[in-house]
Formats: sequence, C-alpha cells, structure tokens
Amino acid sequence: MTPDVSGTPSPRTLIEHFPALAEHARPATLLRPSAGAPGLYDSSVGGPVLWPSDEPWPTCRAPHLVYKREKLSDRDRETLQDIDRRMKERRQARGGGAYEIAAEDARTQERIMAGAGVLDKITWERIRSVSEPHALPAPMIPVLQLFSRDVPGLPCPPGTDLLQLLWCPDDHAEPPGQPGYWGPSVEVRFRSAAGVTEIHEPPGPPQETKGGYVPRPCVLEPVGVIDLPDRDELPEALVEAAENWAEERGLEYARTFGCLPGWKAGGWPSWHLTDLVPIDCVCGSRMRLLLTVDSGEAPGLRVGRSGELRVFVCPSDDSHPFRLNIQ
Repeated sequence: MTPDVSGTPSPRTLIEHFPALAEHARPATLLRPSAGAPGLYDSSVGGPVLWPSDEPWPTCRAPHLVYKREKLSDRDRETLQDIDRRMKERRQARGGGAYEIAAEDARTQERIMAGAGVLDKITWERIRSVSEPHALPAPMIPVLQLFSRDVPGLPCPPGTDLLQLLWCPDDHAEPPGQPGYWGPSVEVRFRSAAGVTEIHEPPGPPQETKGGYVPRPCVLEPVGVIDLPDRDELPEALVEAAENWAEERGLEYARTFGCLPGWKAGGWPSWHLTDLVPIDCVCGSRMRLLLTVDSGEAPGLRVGRSGELRVFVCPSDDSHPFRLNIQ
C-alpha cells in the first residue's frame, strides 16, 4: 500500500488496485494553513498581498444581504403558538415520530410568515433577508495568496506566477456573474510577482463584516497529492468496486480517496450537500476546480454552513470569468 503522511492509504493505493481510476485522477495541492505571521512574499491565508501601488484596490459594489426583523402581532403570535400546540398533540397521540402540520395550518403559517425565511420564537419576530447596496464601495480583504513556486501545476496564465483571492466579507445574493450563489463577493487576480515594484498599502476593512469571513493570518505547508472525483462523476461499476474495497478496510471512499477535504488548489470538488452540480463556463465548457477555501481550522473562517467555497475556471480560456459555489 501507498499511505499518505498520516498513515492512511492514499488515492494512489486505490489506483494500484483499480487502474481504471487513473484516467480520472487529478493532481492537487493541500495547502495546510497554520497560525503564523506570513510576509509579503509568502504564500499565505489572511496575510499581506503583493499589490502594485498603481493598481486600484478592489472594492465591492454588489448589493449585500441584510436581515430585517418584523414583530408579529399578538394575534399572529398566538395563532402560531396554537399551530405548534396542535402539532405536539398529534405527535403525542401517535406515540412519537415526526411533527406533522395540517394543510390548513400550513397555509396559515405561510400567510403569517409572508415570505420571511426564519421565525425567532424568543422575540416572535419574522426575519427576512433583503439585498441592499453598500453605502460606499466596500474594500475587499485578502484571503489567499499563492506563489506558483509553492504550488506546482497552479494554472497561472502565461507571464504570471502569483494568484490572489480577495473578497467582500459579507453575504451577497447572486452577485454579478454568479447565478445560484450566495456568499462573499470574490475577486481573483493573477499577476507577475517580479512586476510589483511599489506596494499598495491595503485600506482599512469595510465597516460591515460578517463573522467568519475575516481569516486569521496563516502560513502554508503545501503538499502535493492525487485527488479522485466524487462518486457521481465515475462509472457506477468502478465506484462501487472502489467503495467496497475501502469499506472492507474500515474506510470510506468519499473524503478519504476522493474530493480530499481542506484548503486545496486543484483536484476535484465534493458534492456532499447536493447531487452533482455541473459548473459550466459561458463558452459551454465544463469548468475545473481552481481553489477550495475551507471553514474552521487555523484561519477560523465559516463559509456557508461551515462548508467550502470553491472557485472554478474555464479549462479552455483563462480569460473567461470564474464561477463560485459553496457546499
């Protein structure tokens, strides 16, 4: 067997047993951030970025999500309490199980919520999310800087060797060019490190930030790996054989051999919250995973429901716009 650094059999092990997997394997780099004090010329999470003084600092003008609270009337509060009581009585009469709501009560509940997504049963307020423009253009904050010397195979366009990701640390509903996406508005830049001779001092952080969107500074310990795809992207017979092999050894295919978790450059995306969602470019090409930004660990981020933000790029033309997805 070919174990990884932790002693667990690696994707190479699986490929040795199932050679047909080789054509689906992709190289990836696990970035492995840890708390530190990165410098300007280091690959880092949440560290300083090599930004030229003659290039405007990116700002966000996309509307951001704000949450509006609306106090229920005493009558509506009592009605919802009655609906809850009836649901509990039905459940008790059945001896347990799931709560069930009567069709008429469901219609009443829908009328009272009036499109709001959340009900606060402490204050009895309905909470709805709405998009509002920033009062002023919000400066983006650095999230990730990668030098190609640290990430072999990083798909930098010709003449560049540095990848930078910044974002607006607030939620946005479908910012321009990102259908079906809710999260921080993102800016991705490639540049030549040698071409930056005078450094732009970053502006102060925006007035409005969402907890979990401001990373703690981290240094990186990149390690190259082989990554295999989600089961939905493999022939059924092949993935079943691989899963059975892994299960016999007390392992799971997903997240052990396929779609390796954590901060990652390249590799494959997982679809652990949804079925496979093909990410297509404006040109029609199936896009490839460029970056995975993870929640938790040393950077202390929280994207989505403590999930992963993924950046996809066109494999045919690096000038085409990137796409975002959160799982």
